[in-house]
Amino acid sequence: MSEPMLPLSIAVLTISDTRTEETDRSGQALVGCLTDAGHRLADKRIVPDDIYRIRAVVAEWIADPAIQVVLTTGGTGFTGRDSTPEAVGVLFDKEIEGFGELFRQLSWQEIGSSTVQSRCLGGLANATVIFCLPGSTGACRTAWNGILAEQLDSRHKPCNFANLVIPERGQHV
Repeated sequence: MSEPMLPLSIAVLTISDTRTEETDRSGQALVGCLTDAGHRLADKRIVPDDIYRIRAVVAEWIADPAIQVVLTTGGTGFTGRDSTPEAVGVLFDKEIEGFGELFRQLSWQEIGSSTVQSRCLGGLANATVIFCLPGSTGACRTAWNGILAEQLDSRHKPCNFANLVIPERGQHV
């Protein structure tokens, strides 16, 4: 990789009824991963698992031209208040159909059949790429190390999502 990586502006949203900044290990792990990779943290918030509050924050970030990537953690399971897919999926212009499948394939190696309870998803909206990850710190690291680190790196070949959200590129190069 001879060309320099172009850093992206990434926002992180933790979806939880119980987490605080002090106890948000998953959100902190994502912030560490993205900054260690050379990207910029644009914003970080925690919201309760409420469809409309989740959707409001993600929609705000999608509308902000300074934010290129949104990462959410939490609310992708099957318990009573898990509602991230319902909150965020309707905002997508295009769904990244293979993201959930690839995540579950990687996760299978770590947690076996329990991976079927992950409803993680990804999509594109208004030149912003959005990835909704499970709430466990391990799952966030699995997604980052196995998928996101490469797909958010403008140098990754043959294609990556970075080159779709960098305004001067706007396409795979």
